[in-house]
Amino acid sequence: MADEADVRSILIVTAHPDDVDFGAAGSVATWTAAGIEVAYCIVTDGDAGGAEYGVPRADMAALRHEEQTTAAKKVGVSDIHWLGYRDGRVEATLDLRRDITRVIRTVKPDRVVTQSPERNLERIYASHPDHIATGEAALCAVYPDARNAWAHEELLAEGHEPHVVREVWMFPGATPNRFVDITEMIERKVDALMSHRSQLPDPEATAEMLRNWGRMHAMTAGYGDDRYAEAFQAISTA
Repeated sequence: MADEADVRSILIVTAHPDDVDFGAAGSVATWTAAGIEVAYCIVTDGDAGGAEYGVPRADMAALRHEEQTTAAKKVGVSDIHWLGYRDGRVEATLDLRRDITRVIRTVKPDRVVTQSPERNLERIYASHPDHIATGEAALCAVYPDARNAWAHEELLAEGHEPHVVREVWMFPGATPNRFVDITEMIERKVDALMSHRSQLPDPEATAEMLRNWGRMHAMTAGYGDDRYAEAFQAISTA
């Protein structure tokens, strides 16, 4: 596993706008504050989210782009790659693997952070089909696709040379083995998520839920009950 001091670039791959802010925005703020370059790759435009809130679907994608761009800036990120897949219909296809591989070869990250491809039967909301498919496609893009010159040969023709990602961190991991202390960044995380106004019928309840998750992860990590953390399952891929 890479030493944190050696990590210079991180790519976050998620299915929807707001996924990163629920799961990893505190860590993102911590990393960018330490001088690490962080980029986002978002598979869908999120246009199937928020039907119950009265926003026309034709307007939702543009709104969610705007919300995610605002949220990203609050944690130090300006580089966002949108893949434009249909919200609610993501599958771990060769096309999606290729498109994530293209972003990996463009950003050249040391670490990829993505959603777990494993279904959590105890918490169905963590197992949206788009999340599972995105996690599976991202893992396949990391290995073997991004490093294999003969995978997606059209990318070579575009000038995208192979790149080896050293590690993958997944959230929510079935067996977390990496924790990031986000105590100093918890309010930036909350502020980032609050940018997704179209998805938050009860912002105060959502903010308290985030803080509760952070306290729970900190206790699991042994940081103490006055701390906040985010949890990941990390694997070496180098």
